[in-house]
Amino acid sequence: MTHTLPLPDFTHERVEVITGRRSGLFITVALHSSVLGSALGGARLWTYPHWSDALGDALRLSAAMTLKNAAAGLDAGGGKSVIALPEGTALDADRRRAAFLDLGDAVESLHGLYRTAEDVGSTTDDMLVVSERTEHVVGLPDAVGGSGEPAGPTSLGVYESLRATLERVAGTADPAGRRVTVSGLGQVGSRLAVRLAAEGALLTVTDVNPAKRQLAAELGAAWAEPGTEHLVEADVFVPAGIGGVLDDETIDALAARAVCGPANNPLADHSGADRLAARGILYAPDFVVNAGGVIYLDLEAKKIGTRAEIMDRVAGIGQTVRRIFDEADQGGITPLAAAEKLAAARLTSGGRHPALAG
Repeated sequence: MTHTLPLPDFTHERVEVITGRRSGLFITVALHSSVLGSALGGARLWTYPHWSDALGDALRLSAAMTLKNAAAGLDAGGGKSVIALPEGTALDADRRRAAFLDLGDAVESLHGLYRTAEDVGSTTDDMLVVSERTEHVVGLPDAVGGSGEPAGPTSLGVYESLRATLERVAGTADPAGRRVTVSGLGQVGSRLAVRLAAEGALLTVTDVNPAKRQLAAELGAAWAEPGTEHLVEADVFVPAGIGGVLDDETIDALAARAVCGPANNPLADHSGADRLAARGILYAPDFVVNAGGVIYLDLEAKKIGTRAEIMDRVAGIGQTVRRIFDEADQGGITPLAAAEKLAAARLTSGGRHPALAG
């Protein structure tokens, strides 16, 4: 029986696929584009049913990073790396260290065309291990003079995007009294939920980890069983977990006026943007909304601007979202198409500009 690879169209500059010589794990580094500069994208440690699923994930995520970095105005291309765990595999400390040393070797083989960072399943401490094998890594721990965890900046960008989205669908950017459903209470989703609760939003939250019920109780938020959260009436639905959650069936049942969240590739298919629009549901494109972390990591690594200036730049994501909504309305296209058009314009020109420009 032949296994059919669930892979997207191949538009990448280079892809490295190895079996880690120390860890024995499947590792891939996907460089999608270096048109705007050395690519930047995190390293994902995740469980996959087959190695081809991990490869497909890396290809899709790296292509999304090209769009993200271009739309964010960064002089950085798009790339992603994935360490794949077979189902049922649990890493002990030694094998985890071995896996990230192997990743460091794979990153080094691209000779600076790709820089890695923490991502789903990996940490700043893991990046410190990677740095033993390559200098092309960002987001090292604060304790060693690195920029640290980027979840805070990512959350800020999502928050400002959500305000822009609320402004469009509810007439005010103020979250107070607005119904918001947060699906996924990881590093970013939990930070966002805490802030929204403090500002008086009417929260519904969920996570596949039942222990997150404790956070819901502390915030006074309603809890939805995983897989049912899209049925809760809301002003904004915030996908903050895994990608691909918005398939046709979910979109057709979605009880929200808008979607705005940090999950990468929340649309199971590109056509989902049209399906949302047909239902009158506003969609804030994920690769714009969740760009706060990569903006922070790139500018910090390049020593461009003070920390306050960089965070101001992150907060400016909200204005980018407003611009995308405006251009979508004016052009009679979806916000996703408008965001892709913005990214394509930069990629086509190959133009670079001062990184802290508005």
